[in-house]
Amino acid sequence: MLVAGDLGCALLAHQVVLGARWWWGGYVPWFEMVFSAGLVLAWPVAMSFVGAYRRRVRAGGVEEIRLVLNGGLGLAAVVAIGAYVTKLMIARSIVIAMLPLAIVLTLVFRRCLRRRLRRRDPDRWAEHAVVAVGHRASVLDLAMELSSQPRYGMRVVAACLPGGAAPGQVLDVDGVPVLGDLTDVADAVARTSADAVAVLACPELDGATLRRLAWSLEATDTDLFVASSLMDVAGPRISVRPVAGMTLLHVDHPAFGGVNQLVKNVFDRVAAATALAVLAIPMLVIFVAVRATSEGPGLFRQTRVGLGGREFRILKFRSMVNGADRLGGAGSGAVPPKTRDDPRVTNVGAFLRRYSLDELPQLVNVLRGEMSLVGPRPLLPTEFALYGSDVHRTLLVRPGMTGLWQVSGRADLSWDERMRMDLRYVENWSLTLDLQLLWKTWGAVARARGAY
Repeated sequence: MLVAGDLGCALLAHQVVLGARWWWGGYVPWFEMVFSAGLVLAWPVAMSFVGAYRRRVRAGGVEEIRLVLNGGLGLAAVVAIGAYVTKLMIARSIVIAMLPLAIVLTLVFRRCLRRRLRRRDPDRWAEHAVVAVGHRASVLDLAMELSSQPRYGMRVVAACLPGGAAPGQVLDVDGVPVLGDLTDVADAVARTSADAVAVLACPELDGATLRRLAWSLEATDTDLFVASSLMDVAGPRISVRPVAGMTLLHVDHPAFGGVNQLVKNVFDRVAAATALAVLAIPMLVIFVAVRATSEGPGLFRQTRVGLGGREFRILKFRSMVNGADRLGGAGSGAVPPKTRDDPRVTNVGAFLRRYSLDELPQLVNVLRGEMSLVGPRPLLPTEFALYGSDVHRTLLVRPGMTGLWQVSGRADLSWDERMRMDLRYVENWSLTLDLQLLWKTWGAVARARGAY
């Protein structure tokens, strides 16, 4: 399906570019038509050459995007260099239009195919069976994370714990069995037909033991993943450096200033101003609807903590009855878990919350520089006194209208999960991550999962 789909994407790009040239009255020589048709046939070959059909990348993610880009850009480079060396007159539209369009279409096709297969058969989609190695708590965290994120296509089928376990012991998540101690990993892989081993942070696994484990898995071609103790630090901040015969991980400090931050601030304010201009009339309609259907102001204002601990007044369309914060809830301490049938929520407010329309006035906060489009959610002043010092880490960046946990489950997530994701964002902030989260926000809002 992937090969046929990639071939179809290249053919569609071919037809679009040639059709555009014919439309604009451009003459297309026959040898260019033959050459570009050859590129269509070469497209899946290029994808295969870079490994885009390997089993480990079928679940998608950044690696698949990287491989498709490498294949498309590599083919474009071969065409450009070949045309230069042979003095062949090839239209520039083939290199600067057809191949980039084929890359975009291929990525879109693969994403749509993955989503369809996942919805049709979610159990079969988890085709990567993983044996987790580490302490019980770490194994449970990994099993829950993979179970809640089916897009990775992985599931924990067995565990090997330090010290082993009593016969027949089963962990609490999805009935994961314990099949021995740290010396039984290869046997557990054979018994479960697993194709991957995930080694979690475990002091008992020293370098020599891990090396012998890798040797024992070579014959079975089993993938070996090793997690560092820096669980929330992403790849761009980590580099491997050999020093005195040792392999050391170098961890860069997160960048909270500089040119990238300046670009982010400018982008936030320009985007907020544009959105406010486009949405002015719809926001006015929402304001009137809130005022007309329940007593009280159309806007709800509340003190939150922003960048550097400075307090500001966040703006929302009022979605509850007037004075709901005094009846118990936001404003009376820590925000309690949201419930689907909160009697304080008005009929209009329920609709606004479902599609996050109550958050639109925060574009004004973004325009003022109090918030960002993407970032950790701003907390109440009382929450910083109730929870640990780790929460203060979120004050290093501007709070945002959307973020990691908003696109990963919204109100269905626990407080600890939300804070872990906000801290992960702070540790790994980048402009690329912001754009990815803004793109995913549209899908999360449209699905309305966890919104109440």
